[in-house]
Amino acid sequence: MKIGIVCYPTFGGSGVVATELGKALAKEGHQIHFITYRQPTRLDFFSENLFYHEVDIKSYPLFEHAPYELALASKMVNVVKYEQLDLLHVHYAIPHASAAYMAKQILKEEGIYIPVVTTLHGTDITLVGKDPSYEPVVTFSINQSDGVTAVSEDLRKATYELFPVKRDIEVIPNFIDLDRFKKQKKDHFKLAICPHNEKLIVHTSNFRKVKRVEDVIKVFFEVRKVIPAKLLLVGDGPERDKMERLCRELGTCDDIRFLGKLEAVEEVLSVADLFMMPSEKESFGLAALEAMACEVPILSSNAGGIPELNIDGETGYVCNVGDVETMTERALEILKNENLPGFKDRALKRAKEFDVTNILPMYEAFYHQTIEKSKALLAKI
Repeated sequence: MKIGIVCYPTFGGSGVVATELGKALAKEGHQIHFITYRQPTRLDFFSENLFYHEVDIKSYPLFEHAPYELALASKMVNVVKYEQLDLLHVHYAIPHASAAYMAKQILKEEGIYIPVVTTLHGTDITLVGKDPSYEPVVTFSINQSDGVTAVSEDLRKATYELFPVKRDIEVIPNFIDLDRFKKQKKDHFKLAICPHNEKLIVHTSNFRKVKRVEDVIKVFFEVRKVIPAKLLLVGDGPERDKMERLCRELGTCDDIRFLGKLEAVEEVLSVADLFMMPSEKESFGLAALEAMACEVPILSSNAGGIPELNIDGETGYVCNVGDVETMTERALEILKNENLPGFKDRALKRAKEFDVTNILPMYEAFYHQTIEKSKALLAKI
């Protein structure tokens, strides 16, 4: 198949999933064409089946904001026509699904019919998408897609609750490449961070309020009162300055390191003893899955789709959002020397269920199904 993938080219979950999916499809012999405004963060070209098409966004004095959706739709039209694509797969509803609808209508005028699959990732539904400014367009775009998937059962349910969607939504979970995300021998790294054999806690996010990084720091503050521990915070965003001030107020600066954005996050996860994800909203929890693949147990909130991944009492613990006291108790339980090896083993076992080799066939089957349905509808016209 020749597939066009439209995504955000950032460190965010939807862009990462889209890029890794494209790379995995290319390995299987499919020709993959990425369409976005910048080369995706994790995209490399070590495959003859990978292509990148940059969306050129023109800036004119008339426009206060450049019309990206129009430029994207035009680029989709060109790529579909000249690369003879079989299917467009757009990740994140806003504005990719609506741009794909526009491109599909333009192509239809030229006698070209391109099926569109839309994958919903989370905040495009639960946060941004439900805003009254966007809701009618998001609803229309989902209903007009030829196939729709969601990354968790919780997100599928939320979509039906928040939008008047009149079509089936297939749940295809996020996945992990276990060849990349696996525990690496980094004893020298662990020794440099934890010279006295302290327990190491890690959190990665985009440092937005919804991620509740302050809960990570507050739990760490309480854990450190009981056992020697260190905390690594990976990522960057609008809450970082506030979190640095909180560390100073609590007097924990010597034991907390802000590492900023990291490409090889698996190197940090490989030396961690506990991963924290106390988010208010989380459609799936891809960062937690990456940690589990590196044999790290998870302490998470019960938000969104996280409990579908993190099995309470098995791969870690699930707590109510904002319940710092219970999170502290559960963190100490996981970090006990007699408990930690079992949690690590079960975390890895669970992660293996989401290996890309298990999830990729689900996408391939859905593509074929969508294309066949589209052909059947065309035959009736």
